[in-house]
Parts: sequence; structure tokens; C-alpha cells
Amino acid sequence: MKPTHKYKLNPRGTLRLAVASSILSLLSACVSYSGIESHSQLKTLSSNTSVDIYGQQNGQWPDTSWAKNIGGQELQDLIDQALVNSPTLQVAAARINAARAASDYVSADRLPKVNGVFENTYQRFTENGIYPPPLAGNYYSANELALRTFYDVDFWGKNEAEMRSVLSQEQVATAEQQSARLMLSSSVARTWLQLARQYAQLDLSKRQLEIRENFDKLIAQRVQAGLDTKSDIQQGLVQASALKNEISSWESAIALSRNQLAALLGQEPVRGLQISRPQYEIKQGSGLPGNLPLELLSRRPDIVAARWRVEASQGEIDAAKTQFYPNINIIGFAGLSDIGSGAGLDRLFKSGSLAIGVGPSIHLPVFEGGRLRAQLKNKVAGYDIAVASYNQSLTDALHDVADQIQTIKTSEIQLNEQAKAEQATKISLQLAQQRQKAGTANMLPVLTAESALLTQQKQSLDITFRQAESQINLIKALGGGYNSKADSSNSTTSSATQVSNKAEAA
Repeated sequence: MKPTHKYKLNPRGTLRLAVASSILSLLSACVSYSGIESHSQLKTLSSNTSVDIYGQQNGQWPDTSWAKNIGGQELQDLIDQALVNSPTLQVAAARINAARAASDYVSADRLPKVNGVFENTYQRFTENGIYPPPLAGNYYSANELALRTFYDVDFWGKNEAEMRSVLSQEQVATAEQQSARLMLSSSVARTWLQLARQYAQLDLSKRQLEIRENFDKLIAQRVQAGLDTKSDIQQGLVQASALKNEISSWESAIALSRNQLAALLGQEPVRGLQISRPQYEIKQGSGLPGNLPLELLSRRPDIVAARWRVEASQGEIDAAKTQFYPNINIIGFAGLSDIGSGAGLDRLFKSGSLAIGVGPSIHLPVFEGGRLRAQLKNKVAGYDIAVASYNQSLTDALHDVADQIQTIKTSEIQLNEQAKAEQATKISLQLAQQRQKAGTANMLPVLTAESALLTQQKQSLDITFRQAESQINLIKALGGGYNSKADSSNSTTSSATQVSNKAEAA
């Protein structure tokens, strides 16, 4: 079927549009962003850069089950409870929802907009205005029922730049949530480990007090026999009081750790009393690979978030630059319009009331008093801040990893030396026990040697748990098993490309 009407381009209209576009293009040169740019550089890590932990290739990169590997299912259950009840994580989740809402808003802004309009106004038209008689000086009703449409052509990519920015902000919120989860998980693990150490030290202190009391009983017997003086009894009382104070301190520390765990779980202090005594099994080594490629630090959620902030700032710069160009929109309307002498709608729905129109609307900045340049400078400054923050985060992460590795190495050396000291004390105890059984010595050297062994065991315990805490800190420094979608290739260098692809798909 052939169309019943033919529509031809109006040569005069086309000429007017071409002339107007040329004039606007010339005028747009009056507003320029030349000279406004960033010179900041993102810090990168060489794929060959690595840190050796033990000089051996064993273990694996931290995964999401790292807590279970440290404290078993008991610790994992506590962390799971904390992740469910944490107000901090609830705030982080709300931020993700807000970022997604912003993404939906920008995505919707890229589509054509259609609004329905109905107006019914009864008014007196002024005699001293633009309306001639018979409208001037008389009452008429103005009625309109129409659909209006608006579409931003977006020649310069403003909407796409804004979409990249908001998608990056969504990635920032997601990475920040993972960072909060990692911080909370590691805090629960450290507090749980601290509670295990406090119980172990309490047991040793109680054993020392028991030995001290037995020692003092023998001293009292020797004083009665005239073998020792009363000053020895007083000295024993001083040491016993010190041990009792130490026991009281450990009991108080245990109560405080339980309260802290309850707070981390997002529950009342009574929940801390229900936590069973931690059963921590001392393990040798960190369970991490002997060689850690520092390039993989990009898996840390805080670094991922910092990198996405850079991408978001770049999108804001691109969007700000489009403000310097002409803004071209397509505006159209179709509906019914009527001005009548009565207050009714009698003539509105007649065929003669049809009104329809479509055409371009072009806006461009000619003189903005420096507002656009100042706005772009602000966005560039924000980008520089984001780059500097990313570089600083990367530097801090490198030092954090190096510090924890050094602490672990030092703990290994200290444990080896402490094991020698503890072994020597055990031999001294065995010799004292042999002399006591042979009748060549009394019980006092045995109790002294046993007390000395407990002191060495306390020192070994402190070093062991210090090393275990450093291992948790190292796991946290390495991202705690976090692996964002933006880092699927163990590098954040592809972030910009992925954001662009998401923006195009949105």
C-alpha cells in the first residue's frame, strides 16, 4: 500500500537550522575548558614484585573460609552471627541500595520522557497585554489535553559519562561493604583469639599460685624447724599476692573480651557469657603461600573501592566537559487545545482543536561567568584526590603486608629460641625431680623448677598467640579472600573498560 501523503523537507527550514547550528558552534568557542586537566598518575605494581615469607612454596592464598581454618566451626559461627547483626554492615547495604537507585535514575534519564497534561482555566484576559479583542477584556476558558515528549539526543556522551560514574559508585559501595565485612570478621577472630590466650594464661597463673602455696607451706615448716627465717615467709606472701592479682587481671580481661565479642555480634553483654571457652589449636606456620605476589594486593576491598572512586571521578570529569557543548533536545507535543467563551469543555474534543508539533531545542553556554570552568576544576581536583587516595591506600597496604610478614618472621625466631629455653627448664625440672626421688634434695628445688617452667610456658604462649594474631592481620592485609568481579584477572587495570561496557549495556 502506498502512503496517501508525502512529506518533503522544507528547504528554508533546513537552511535556518544549518545557519543556527553554525552560529551556535561559533558561539560555543567562547566557552572552553582548555588548560584544565589532571597530571596525577596511578601507582602500579610490577607483576614480578613479591615478598617471601618462609622461603618455601606452600599453603594457599587466603579464601573466604580462613576463619574456619583458624578457629574451626565455632569461630566461623561467631563471625556469621556478627555479619548478620552488624549495624555497620546494614549501613553499608543501604549505601549499595542508594547507589543502585542512582544508577536506575541515570539510566531512566537516558530514555525519552512523555508527560500527560490537562489544564482547564477560566480567566479574564487583560486589555493591556498581547491578546487582541475579542479576548482582551473578556472572560474565556483555556483548555488543553496533550502528551508532551522530551528526548535528550546526547551527542557529547554526557549521559554515558554520568552512567559510568554512578556504576563506579555502586562498585565503590559494594567494595566498601566487603571491607566492612573483612574488618568485622578479623575483629571477631582477634578477640576470640585473645580470649583463648587469656584463658590459657589464667590456667598457668593458677598453677603457679598452687605451686607458690605449696612452696610457702614447706618454707613455713622449715622456719618452724629453724632452717629458714621469717623473711622467707614474707617474701612468699608478696609473690603469692602478685599471682593473685595477676589471676584477677586475667579474669577481668576474660569478662571484657566476652563483652567485646557480644558487642561485635551486635547483641547484649549477656550473649558474651554464653560463648564457650575457645578451643584454639596451635598450628605451625601461617598456611599462606611462601611467596606473595604484591600485584595481588588489588584484591583488598579497600583498594578496589579506591580504584573505583578514581573511575567515578573520571566519569564526573567527562560529564562536566559536556556542559561546554551545545545541548540538543527533541521536543514534541500532540493533543487538543481550545480557548472558548464559556467555562466548559464543549469545543475541546472537536477536530479543529487538534494541536501537534515537533522540533529541536538547542542550548549552549555563551557566557557563564566562569561557572563551568570552576565546576570542571572542582571535578579535576576530586579526581586528583581520588588518585592520591588510591596511591596512599596502595602504599599503606604494602607496608601493612610487610609489617605483618616481619612480625611473623620475628615470632618464628623467638619461638625457636623460646623452645630452647623451655626445653632447658624442663631438663632442670627433671633433674630436680630425680634428686628429690634419690633423697639428695628436698621438694623446694622441684617446685622452683616447676614454677620456672610455667614462666617459660607463659612467654611461649604470648609469642604463639602474637604470631597467630599477626597471621590474622596478614590475612586481612591480603583481602581476606575477597575477589571482586572488577578484579577477575588479579588486577584493577581493566576497571575502566568494564565500567564502560556496563554503561553501554545499561
